[in-house]
Amino acid sequence: MDQRPQGTHASLSTRNQRVRYDITSLDLFITVAEERNLTHAARRRHLAVSAISKRISELEAQVGSSLLIRNARGVDLTPAGQSLLFYARQVKQTLEQLDHELGDYATGVKGHVRIHAITSALSQFLPDDVSRFVALYPQIKFDIEERVGSAVIRAVADGRADLGIIAAQTPAQGLETLPYRDDELTLVVPGGHPLAARESVRFKQVLAHEFVGPHLESSMHTLLTDEAQKLGRALKLRIRISSFDCMCRMVSTGLGLAVLPRSVINQYLRSHRLKAVTLDEPWARRSLLLVCKKYDTASPTLKALIEHLSHRHDTRAFSDRER
Repeated sequence: MDQRPQGTHASLSTRNQRVRYDITSLDLFITVAEERNLTHAARRRHLAVSAISKRISELEAQVGSSLLIRNARGVDLTPAGQSLLFYARQVKQTLEQLDHELGDYATGVKGHVRIHAITSALSQFLPDDVSRFVALYPQIKFDIEERVGSAVIRAVADGRADLGIIAAQTPAQGLETLPYRDDELTLVVPGGHPLAARESVRFKQVLAHEFVGPHLESSMHTLLTDEAQKLGRALKLRIRISSFDCMCRMVSTGLGLAVLPRSVINQYLRSHRLKAVTLDEPWARRSLLLVCKKYDTASPTLKALIEHLSHRHDTRAFSDRER
């Protein structure tokens, strides 16, 4: 007869046995690991130290290995404890997401999606795409955050975002990707600049000028720096700033040139007295990608959104190519 405590359990299989971990015990273990002190953990969870200690002992018996090293100042984690902490946090996060989404269904809201996207996607395409999706599914909630490409990848990889949007130049780090949209990068110059009279220009012809550019981690910065290096030149960055609006304002005051998506700058050309000059380079047309951990195991809500955003593409084209 099973004498283990009744309640919610998570089951893990080993080659020789099936171990059932109590969720409460895992949660208490996380607290102990964070506090590095049983007394502090007990105070934080409003429990007796003996109750915390009993839970840890039970976990150690299940694992078959010590999880903590007791010392004068508190406790440290053993290698087994470090491993358990990693997976316990994953289990806790998954259960919290499950509870949150099921709670949304209970209140009539049919899901919640967290999106992290680069500025180009947010400025050009995503607002209208999300608006059309909400018209079809009005009870879905969104959290949308603007991030540089590398930060988008990190957020999707560690579960802080369900879906990311990046430029194709950003390494996907093994995550699955699908084509989203294409945009055209254009040189932006003040109206009175010598290059303003040109209809098009090669990138090597503008590298003698100073630039107003995006931050170092952005995919745009990586692209421009790489292309300059291929020409044996360095990109002369005078100012780095993330806002496209601010970049246009600074270009208009003569602080430098900028390379920005054409559809973004169209709204600023007249008001800021700017001129858009076509960049005669194959890389000036770039692809934006949707990125997620694994499409096949995504929630129905997330799959519906991905299918909506990639309406021109087959979701079977999702790949885990590392770019």
